Amino acid sequence: MGRFQRSWALTKTSFQVLRTDKELLVFPLVASIAAIMVAATFVLPMFGLGLFDHLEDGRRSIELYVWGFAFYLVQYFVIFFFNSALVGAAMIRLDGGDPTVSDGLRIARGKWKQILGYAAIAATVGLILRAFEERAGFLGRIVIGFIGVAWTAATFLTVPVLVAREVGPIDAVKESASLLKQTWGENIIGNGGIGLVLGLFNVALMLVGGGIVVFLAS
Repeated sequence: MGRFQRSWALTKTSFQVLRTDKELLVFPLVASIAAIMVAATFVLPMFGLGLFDHLEDGRRSIELYVWGFAFYLVQYFVIFFFNSALVGAAMIRLDGGDPTVSDGLRIARGKWKQILGYAAIAATVGLILRAFEERAGFLGRIVIGFIGVAWTAATFLTVPVLVAREVGPIDAVKESASLLKQTWGENIIGNGGIGLVLGLFNVALMLVGGGIVVFLAS
């Protein structure tokens, strides 16, 4: 109950920051739109190049894996960049300042190398898990799914660590995992609550963006 109460208090504080600085909602909004644009940029040309034809007979080409890594890399970089901007602006507010959108973007730009490194790590892990999932049976996919959930939980605080401290992406991942061990209850409960709200928000944007993409493709 103590962990749940602390998690609820942290969640309320997080949303209080967003209520105080509503302009910070620009970051998840722009991140969602940018993620949709990245997906459209990568997926639509694939049909023209015929790389999806390999999926019909179950074969995977080198080009497809290279495309997959590039897609993961760009997608993760966009998401992590705007998440870093949001975290940076929120930290200014929690320190008593009055952040703006430009303040968040400035902080994220100053960390772009670390963000790119973390995106490369996440892209590599995502591609490996995806490759194993495609070759595994039913039980294997369940196991890989749990591994994916564990990775997500362990790296949940990587972006805040990158923003708050002068560390590289590998050290940030390690520290995020270490913090998970210390605050696993708050981490999981807070991640679930905030993730649910933001997930519903992102789904709505994806539906709208997906409809636009399909319309343009047709």
